[in-house]
Amino acid sequence: MENTVQIKYFSGYIRNYKRLCDELGIALPLSREEREKQILSEGFKKWGTGIVDHLYGAFAFAVFDEAAQKLYVFRDQVGQKQMFYALVGGELLCSGDIDAIVSDSRFEKKLNKRMLQQYLFYGYPIGEETFYQGVYKLMPGHYLKWDGIKADVHCYFKPLFTPEKDKSIDEFADEIKAVVTEILNEEREDAELPYKESFLSGGVDSSYLLAASDAQCANTVGYAEEDFNEAHLARDTAAVLGKGFRVKTITPEEYFDRIPEVIDKLGQPLGDASAVAFSLGCQAVKEHADVVYSGEGIDEFFGGYNAHKRVIPSDWVYLTCSHIMSQDVVKSLMRDFDSAVDPADPLRKMWDEAKKQDQLDSKLTMDISFWLEGDIYLNTDRTSTACGIELHTPFSDLRLFRVASRIPSEYQFREEQNKYVFRQAASSVLPYESAFRKKVGFPVPVRKWLSDERYNAAVKEKLFGATSRKFFDQDVIKDMWERFTGGEAVLWNRVYAVYVFLLWYDCKFGE
Repeated sequence: MENTVQIKYFSGYIRNYKRLCDELGIALPLSREEREKQILSEGFKKWGTGIVDHLYGAFAFAVFDEAAQKLYVFRDQVGQKQMFYALVGGELLCSGDIDAIVSDSRFEKKLNKRMLQQYLFYGYPIGEETFYQGVYKLMPGHYLKWDGIKADVHCYFKPLFTPEKDKSIDEFADEIKAVVTEILNEEREDAELPYKESFLSGGVDSSYLLAASDAQCANTVGYAEEDFNEAHLARDTAAVLGKGFRVKTITPEEYFDRIPEVIDKLGQPLGDASAVAFSLGCQAVKEHADVVYSGEGIDEFFGGYNAHKRVIPSDWVYLTCSHIMSQDVVKSLMRDFDSAVDPADPLRKMWDEAKKQDQLDSKLTMDISFWLEGDIYLNTDRTSTACGIELHTPFSDLRLFRVASRIPSEYQFREEQNKYVFRQAASSVLPYESAFRKKVGFPVPVRKWLSDERYNAAVKEKLFGATSRKFFDQDVIKDMWERFTGGEAVLWNRVYAVYVFLLWYDCKFGE
């Protein structure tokens, strides 16, 4: 009797589908939905849990092996797609949308205060736990096996680095160019997706992606505030490359009106203010395209943040490139602080392996494992999906990480430039000023807007409302607010993170 494999859930896209269809004997043409279903089914029959070693793209999926009577749940190596699970009424529920799990009538929603405490420290939901008791995140590079009684989680991939000292910068740059070409040729081959656009900040990552891809138009966001508006850089790059260009100018009114919807769709609080700008950017793209490229992954693969340059003491745990409050501040803020909750707890197991590498590689391993998936991909996956946009992140492809993982750390910082080898590769198709421009992104002037009483009435109402009194010391909230509005702009991310949590809690737990 032939083993039957049922596809219970799939989110994402399989970039190397043509090669897989040929290897698995799947006849083309097929609709995209049908071919992905057959690739997963036939691939699991042939390779079992090793199927993940053959897939390139972004994916989270669940397959049921009828012969073994087991459910297997997978998430891609770096976590581009979300995946959550919970045991409810003797059944394992899984979905990339956490709300699909907690909305089950059998599930009793309870806040996980441990995660609130960790979130206030980091600014994003870190690690396996979520804001809901009993709901867990399947981490990147992991799969889960459920036999109807027990759920076992297994790690199949770790983003560790093994430098090769016998190659030059130019040789590695050539490898990057070859892999980028291979990845983007696969993107071009999908006839069902004939028209694509791309996000463009003007920085090297998105500029290289636009130059090397089949995207026909670039999109960016801009603001009236010139200190934050980098649309002119993106416009110049698009013009040089002969691509179309559109800019979505975001007003503070639009931004604050959008926050509640974004936080709702994210499923969990996220203190990253760029998520709202990204959502508005996706909404603008949706008016004329269904698929858009974005350049996530490069900073974490190749060392793009200034935090990657800083030396940390050998006895420290590297707590990723983003944390917005000290433990002392969190303690003063929370009414129900638990001293047993250590910010380093979610990272310790991975850090035990990562710290055996040199300092740069150890930091990159941690940022890929926690920050990239817990903040960046939570933002890009959920906001683009909510807008009806399919987001493709070619530079997050595992093949590009495999090149990055072999580059010696001393190659990555040259001439005061971060991710130097990647820039060297990009310079083959970009003007020098684009390839070696200082890092830019999607900056948001929220730190200015938050302190402006023309826009912050809703923020102030939440900070001093009933929900805030339930969780936070109001004297500390008042002090933080007065210092921030009085000129301590550096406190903006604390204010924003608390506001976002309060919004989310009232949305998900409000009467």
